[in-house]
Amino acid sequence: QVRLVESGGGLVQPGGSLRLSCAASGSLFWFYAMGWYRQAPGKQRELVASITRGGIPGYADSVKGRFTISRDNAKNTMYLQMNSLKPEDTAVYYCNKADGVKDSWGQGTQVTISS
Repeated sequence: QVRLVESGGGLVQPGGSLRLSCAASGSLFWFYAMGWYRQAPGKQRELVASITRGGIPGYADSVKGRFTISRDNAKNTMYLQMNSLKPEDTAVYYCNKADGVKDSWGQGTQVTISS
């Protein structure tokens, strides 16, 4: 069973930046397209960014141009650079496979954008 551990969240002012990390256990991280998801209070979890095993990114319209997803397969780690943050980006952020059957969800990392 793959274990996913998210980190890097925090409280920042609007316009600020954060860099999230996702550390995955197991030897097949490189094989899968991975994604960053977020869940705001009272809302469903949504996919905001994804990256193929070859490194091709995809973004939800709400974050396009502000967020950058990347991965380091040698380190079994994925990143999400978030710039120009807005209050509506406030959510718990999770990582998981982008397609198919998901691994068990980690605890996520809280991102709060507030002045």
